[in-house]
Amino acid sequence: MVEVKVSESKDLTRIERIGAHSHIRGLGLDSALEPREVSEGMVGQTTARKAAGVIVQMVKEGKIAGRAVLLAGQPGTGKTAIAMGMAKSIGLETPFAMLAGSELFSLEMSKTEALMQAFRKAIGVRIKEETEVIEGEVVEIQIDRPAVAGAASKTGKLTLKTTEMETVYDLGAKMIEALGKDKVQSGDVIAIDKASGKITKLGRSFARSRDYDAMGPQTKFVQCPDGELQKRKEVVHCVTLHEIDVINSRTQGFLALFTGDTGEIRAEVREQIDTKVAEWREEGKAEIVPGVLFIDEVHMLDIECFSFLNRALENDMAPILVVATNRGITTIRGTNYKSPHGIPIDFLDRLLIISTQPYTEEDIRKILDIRCGEEDVDVAEDAKVLLTKIGVETSLRYAINLITSAALACQKRKGKVVEMEDVSRVYELFWDVKRSTQYLMEYQSQYMFSDATEEDDVNMMV
Repeated sequence: MVEVKVSESKDLTRIERIGAHSHIRGLGLDSALEPREVSEGMVGQTTARKAAGVIVQMVKEGKIAGRAVLLAGQPGTGKTAIAMGMAKSIGLETPFAMLAGSELFSLEMSKTEALMQAFRKAIGVRIKEETEVIEGEVVEIQIDRPAVAGAASKTGKLTLKTTEMETVYDLGAKMIEALGKDKVQSGDVIAIDKASGKITKLGRSFARSRDYDAMGPQTKFVQCPDGELQKRKEVVHCVTLHEIDVINSRTQGFLALFTGDTGEIRAEVREQIDTKVAEWREEGKAEIVPGVLFIDEVHMLDIECFSFLNRALENDMAPILVVATNRGITTIRGTNYKSPHGIPIDFLDRLLIISTQPYTEEDIRKILDIRCGEEDVDVAEDAKVLLTKIGVETSLRYAINLITSAALACQKRKGKVVEMEDVSRVYELFWDVKRSTQYLMEYQSQYMFSDATEEDDVNMMV
């Protein structure tokens, strides 16, 4: 059996920016899965949120692998927001992969391979291994620097203690560099992995909590370890099946994880990995964490993709599939047949359908309040009323887009709070779909390739 290599994943600091759904923090449910009126950035859609909460609960308990959920509703009714809320509610260790249906047709690989990679990104493997660590409180660090620069490498001694014993360790150049990099000082409680030499700062000792050295509010205090300095500990690594696939793919190697250029991965590689992971599960070394794969604009998939999804959902290690669409009865891509949401009937049978309803005027007002806070824009009360009215008559997305534009108009007149005049100005500058369509109908003869009939004009007006 080929040995399967696993890479330890590390969290990278993300650059935060204001996005369309950056205000979403979760589904806004209480412990009984009842939706709160306004919570975690979510407003309204109480039935849909409650249904999504039930799915999340089942995901956490590992009871719903291989199932599929459809979020269906009109444009701008919060389908993607609910999917984002599910991702935030599920937790960090549960994998969440997201893609748009149209993405599959722009990748340099077959559609089914792209779907398979997306599926395996949404399946986590929690691998347990025992390792020897040295854990204790730093009493003293002595570093001997050579008198002549470059004459010899640095040497030093590290004194560690637990509640029962104290030992002095000799340090080499690499360990001295690692200690300096992590800014380890006396009073810190550290753990050193014997195999790799990796140093982890666990926190400051409670015995040093009254020291008068500079400490920030984020300083974490821990008890001095007891027992032996050297002990065996169980370490847990969380990786996705796709990451294991990439690392074991000889053509690309683990660097493909950073470049994103993974290419097609051979079926034999995946079979070997699945066999090995199954062995680890039997031995108790690993457990499978089924995650969530969210496919937006699912109506963009063609009949081949739907056939593949039908088969993939029957796999033992399938994740929870959440798909979203805003289409009504439309043609299934790749066929001449029409079907609800552009999804074949045999695939629709497998789906639990969550419907989203249009927002009420009160909901729109609350969402605009949240977005004003998220975009750090002060808006006067009467300006908010006008924005709400615009949102009701046009669309919520259009009203949200006017917030930043109105803030710039306010800035130009050297104002500090967005007033009605700023909202009115940007409303005149930027048209919504209805006004743009009306203008097109009036002046269609002046546009190129215009072939709209009078019947089309009437339909568009409706």
